[in-house]
Amino acid sequence: MTTTFETAPSGHTPKPVEPLPHQLLAALGQHRMATTGQLHDLLRPGAARQTVSAPLNKLRRKGLVDYTVLPQSNRTRAWYLTSEGARLIRDFPALRGRPPYPITSATAASLKTPHTLTVVRTHLAFVADARRRGDEHGHLDWTPEMSHPLGDGEKVIPDAVMHYTVTGEDQRTKLRAFVEVDRATMGSERLAAKLIEYARLWSYAPQPVGRGRTQQLAVPGAVWLRWYPVFPRVLFVLTGASRNALDNRINDLQAMVTQHPFVATLARQVPLGAAVLDDLELHGPTSDVWVPLAGGDPRPWTDL
Repeated sequence: MTTTFETAPSGHTPKPVEPLPHQLLAALGQHRMATTGQLHDLLRPGAARQTVSAPLNKLRRKGLVDYTVLPQSNRTRAWYLTSEGARLIRDFPALRGRPPYPITSATAASLKTPHTLTVVRTHLAFVADARRRGDEHGHLDWTPEMSHPLGDGEKVIPDAVMHYTVTGEDQRTKLRAFVEVDRATMGSERLAAKLIEYARLWSYAPQPVGRGRTQQLAVPGAVWLRWYPVFPRVLFVLTGASRNALDNRINDLQAMVTQHPFVATLARQVPLGAAVLDDLELHGPTSDVWVPLAGGDPRPWTDL
């Protein structure tokens, strides 16, 4: 007996690009929260705003997302996953291992909005620049709040870890960065002290573990080698104050590089830079808007 297999009609062939509702859930799972406009710019910048708002409202009727209305914003909605939505995205391949951190109420959402939406705003500056340049950097290439252990229960948690691929005519260059978004809500000294944490992460190597209970040997070397082939550059993005105040905060970051021996050692090995968010949005992150914390003239973040 001969068995024949019919070819599925082209309309039933899985598409390489995931449907928009799936992308919306993944983006909210990745970023925790985003406004309708931010999701539009992130996923469908050339389409009408209704292209994004309609499926968001449908997902809300299904109980997978909800929103909080931002104050003094002409009723701008900031969307987030419900507990059911957070449970659903655990099965998304791109988000496996990503803690869901569901937001349980509009009140809880309102407490997170200022910083979370500013981090998304920073991401959008890089996304828009990558589109203009033809580089590779999409909505899942920016991972907020990724924890890195320092031992003794201490951790370094950047506001985001960025993956970015510069595409030239003859080569592709993969870059990574720890991104700290500063809204001038903490003292300048506390901000600069974050450089010490990154210096500790750069040098931290756990002691080898014996064959005790785990029957495993630890991989020797710095702990960051578990995730990165090269230690990511460290980028500070500043906003929320006058230009003079932001310049002073950048000066304090540079002073930490000069004065702290661990940070000075880090700066000799790892690119460190700071820029003002308004400049990133106006000129693009690959313009000469980044101040090298180890000294020198402003330059693109790719050239730090």
